[in-house]
This record gives sequence, C-alpha cells and structure tokens, in this order.
Amino acid sequence: MNQLPVPTIATLGGHSALEIFLGAKKFNFPTFAIVQTGRDKTYTKHFRNLVDEYITVESFKELTEDKVIKNLQEKRAIFVPHRYCQVYCNLGYLEKKFPVPVFGNKYILKYEERIGPFNQYQLLYDAQVEYPRQYKRADDIDRLVIVKVKEAARGYERAFFFARNLSEFKKKAEKFIKEGRIRETDLKDAVIEEYLLGPQVNFNFFYSPLTDKLELLGTDLRRQTNIDGLIRLPADQQQEILSYISPSYIEIGHVAVTVKESLLEKAFNLAERLVEAAKTYIPPGIIGPFALQTAIVAGPPAEKIIIYDLSLRIPGSPGIGFTPYSHYLYGKSVSFGERIAMEIKLAIETQSLAKITT
Repeated sequence: MNQLPVPTIATLGGHSALEIFLGAKKFNFPTFAIVQTGRDKTYTKHFRNLVDEYITVESFKELTEDKVIKNLQEKRAIFVPHRYCQVYCNLGYLEKKFPVPVFGNKYILKYEERIGPFNQYQLLYDAQVEYPRQYKRADDIDRLVIVKVKEAARGYERAFFFARNLSEFKKKAEKFIKEGRIRETDLKDAVIEEYLLGPQVNFNFFYSPLTDKLELLGTDLRRQTNIDGLIRLPADQQQEILSYISPSYIEIGHVAVTVKESLLEKAFNLAERLVEAAKTYIPPGIIGPFALQTAIVAGPPAEKIIIYDLSLRIPGSPGIGFTPYSHYLYGKSVSFGERIAMEIKLAIETQSLAKITT
C-alpha cells in the first residue's frame, strides 16, 4: 500500500505558533508559518529551526486570500487555529469557504466572544455550569462588579473598571470615555458581571474524539499589564496612582501554577459538561485544546470553581508544561503543541482525519 504524503502543520506566526511547531517537529511533520511583515523575525530568524517554510503577508487577514490558500493546499496543510484567527481573520469565510482542513471545530471559535449573537455565555448556560452573575442594566448593580468594554483603539481588547453601584459605574465610564479608552456607544454592549474574590486558575484541557478521552494538560494563571505592577505597591501608593492611571489587564504571559487534588474532580466535571453540551449545541463539539478560566471562591461548605472566561482553541501558555498533570498521564511533560501532533498522527494512522478537522 502506498503511503500518503505527510501533511504540513501550518498556523499564523503569533500567539502559540512556536509551541505548535515544536510539537509538529517532534512527530516529523513539516511546518509552515504565515508571518506578518514587521513581526516576522521570531519565525524567520530567531526560531527558524522550527519553521520549514513560511509566507509573508502584510496582514494576518490574508489567511483567506488565494495566494495563502494555494500555498496551504500545495503542502496538504492542516491549519491549526489560535487566538489570532478570531482577532484578525474573517471567521465567516473560515467557516464557509476555507478549502483547507482546520484542526478542531472551526465553527466553535466565534463562541469565544462575550457579546453578539454568538457568545460563550450561550455555551456555559447550555452546559449548566456556573458563571458570574450578569447585570443587563447598570441600574441593577448591587455589589462589586467588573465592567468589560471594548477598547476604542483595539477592538479585540477590552477595557476594565470596577463599580459597586450605578453612581460609580457612571463616574468611571465617563472617565474612560474622556481618556479615549472606550466609546460611549460601546457601553451598551458592556459585560457587567459580579467580581469573584478568589485565586484565578486556568484549567487547560484536551478532548480527543478519537479516544473519547478528556485530559488535563496543565494549569496556569495570567500575567497582565499594568495590574501586575499596581498590586505590588503599598496601598497608599496604589490609591494615589489610581487617581490618574486606570488599571489595565492586557495579557503579556502566564505563570505555571498547581491546584490541590481535591479541586481536580470539580474541574473535570465542568469540562465534561462543556464537552457534552458542545456536541449538540455547536456540532461536532469541542475537538482538541480548550481552557476554562476560573476563579476559586471560598466556602462554606467547600471551595467552588466558577468559570468567568473560555478559550475554545489552543491557549497561549507554553508554561503549562511545567505543571505535573500531563506527566501524570504520559510519564513525561506533554505540551499542547505536542498533544495536537499526537492526535493528528493517530488520526492519520486510523484514517480518521475527518473526525478531528473541519
């Protein structure tokens, strides 16, 4: 029997591309990067050893243009999506017209958003998992809430502020509008939710439809600007600075953390509910990596894990390899990039690529 040519693993040059490429190389898959002018040297120079070939574009939105598609088709590529697809690319085209196999469920990517006709709260509700209390009107605020509003300058990022009542909401919203951080018109779409007091932990899972197995590969927490600097200051200096600087929660990296074992079953229960709900709600459901961004709130009677955000694709956190959970499963550390490559390899061997691609 003649063997089929080995597919190329392709992705956009950013977010978690290096992790994807390293995993691909470990299983001898060729790699192909779509890099953007001005932010390409990470892949074309500094870590060129992980990139077999690349194409340069002026914008990542060119993923769905003919010249890029032709390159992907010629290489029999399997495209691995990450956050940049949701930020920069035409998801509608990716869903309906993109003639290249996409690892995972490309139809679920749009449900990562917090507002609009397709949003993560629909999936969380359908899975019957607890998420922070939502407020449709600022008039109803009766406790500390965090307000999430689309940034004026970068629509894919959010500005955040806290409020305990309607008066504080108006005061801080006006300040942000005056500073040019948000637009008044975007306030109507703001997410207003109860602020959860508790340590934040991201539970990073992988679901395989080939084996019907759910795996926890690692746990981590985010590093964010400028809040990480603010919390390291004495309280009096925090108060002084906050009078003229607003906190920012832009993600710049992650830190590996662990959780006590008594929480693991609770985390798996939440992930299992989401996996089962997604099969019906957004068929064919979750395929491969996803992350639950959670806060762990105090009892009594016991700690509770509450999901406040979802990542429905590979999380940008290579540091999870330094937590023990994949080691418990495989006897060694397995990154998300490696786990994706393992899944593609198994699908090829069992002639099941259709089960892991859309």
